[in-house]
Amino acid sequence: MRTVLTASLIAFAAPAAADVPNVVTDIAPVHSLVASVMEGVGEPYLLIEPGVSPHHYALKPSEARKISNADVVFWIGEEDTPWLGETVETLAPDAMSVEMLDLEGSILLPVREGGNFAPHDHGGEGHDHVDGHDEHDHVDGHDDHDHADGHGDHDHADGHDDHAQAAGHDDHDHAAHGTDPHAWLDPRNAQTWLRAIAEILAEADPENAVAYRANAERTAEELGTLDVTIAVRLKDTPRGFITFHDAYQYFENRFDIRARGALSASDAVEPGPARVAALREMVQREGVSCLFAEPQFNPRQVATLAEDLNLRTGTLDPIGAQLEPGPALYGRLVTGIADALMVCLNGE
Repeated sequence: MRTVLTASLIAFAAPAAADVPNVVTDIAPVHSLVASVMEGVGEPYLLIEPGVSPHHYALKPSEARKISNADVVFWIGEEDTPWLGETVETLAPDAMSVEMLDLEGSILLPVREGGNFAPHDHGGEGHDHVDGHDEHDHVDGHDDHDHADGHGDHDHADGHDDHAQAAGHDDHDHAAHGTDPHAWLDPRNAQTWLRAIAEILAEADPENAVAYRANAERTAEELGTLDVTIAVRLKDTPRGFITFHDAYQYFENRFDIRARGALSASDAVEPGPARVAALREMVQREGVSCLFAEPQFNPRQVATLAEDLNLRTGTLDPIGAQLEPGPALYGRLVTGIADALMVCLNGE
C-alpha cells in the first residue's frame, strides 16, 4: 500500500466538529513531530516505544484497539514497519494512513550496500519524492511533552531477542525496498513533514487548523535554526569514523560528515572475520579514529574491537532510545548525534 499524498488526496471524512482526531504514530521521532503539531490540542499515541523492534512487532490487544479507533496513523513506511500498513487496513479501514516516506518533498536516499563506504560517497544524491519538485535549500532560508496516554500498560510481546531490539534495525534488510528508511535524520525532512502533518490534521479537525499550522511553523523554524547550528558546529570536525550499522546517511548527507563504514554490513548482523579484517584495513588506510556503538545493542563487541584497533568510542542513538518521548525528543535526538560525533572525533 503506497499512496503519494498531495493536497488533493488528503481530504477525508472529518470527525465531529468538537472532536480532536485520534492519532497513532509508529516510532518516537515521528511521534515527536506529530506531538509538536498537536501541542495544546491533543496527544498522539506512540505505538512502538524507543528501543523496541517494530519489524516483527506483536500488538497487544490495547494497542490494536488504539489503531482500530484511529482517525489518522502516521508511520515511516513499509521499509521500517512492513506489517503496519496491512494492520491499519484491517483494523481501521476508514483511517487516514500516512507514510512519511511518501510525503511530497521528502528527501530520500537509496540503501548503501555492504559496510564499506567510499570516502566521498553520498550514498546516492538526495532526491525529492515527487519528480520535478524543487530542491530543498541546504542552508539559510528555510521556509518559515508528555508521553501519549495509554502507555502504562505497554508490555511488548515476549520472544524478542534483546540484541535485535533496535527500532527498525533487527534482521530486516532494507535493501529489499531500495529506500533507506532513516529519513527522519535529515532535519529538512522533519520540517517538510511538520507542515504536511499540520495540513492533514487541519483537514481532519478544521476547528483547530490554526493551532496545528502555527505549531508546525514554530517547530519548523526552530528546527531550521537547529539545522544551521549543527552544520556550523560540524563544519571543521574530522571525518574518520565507523558506525555500528548504516543508519546515519541522511544525517551524513545533510551535514557533509561521512562515515567510512559500518561494523555490521546489514542490520544487527554480527560481523565475521572477513568483515573485521576489512575494517582493520580501512582504519589504517583512511585514518579512522572513532567507532560508534548504539544504545540498543550490546556494546562489548564495539569496545573489544575499538581497543584492538586503538579507536576512540562513542554512542549514536538514531531512534531516541534513551530519550523521553514527546515534542522535545526530535531536537534532542539530532543534537545528541551531533554532540556524540564532535566529542569522539575531536578527542574531547
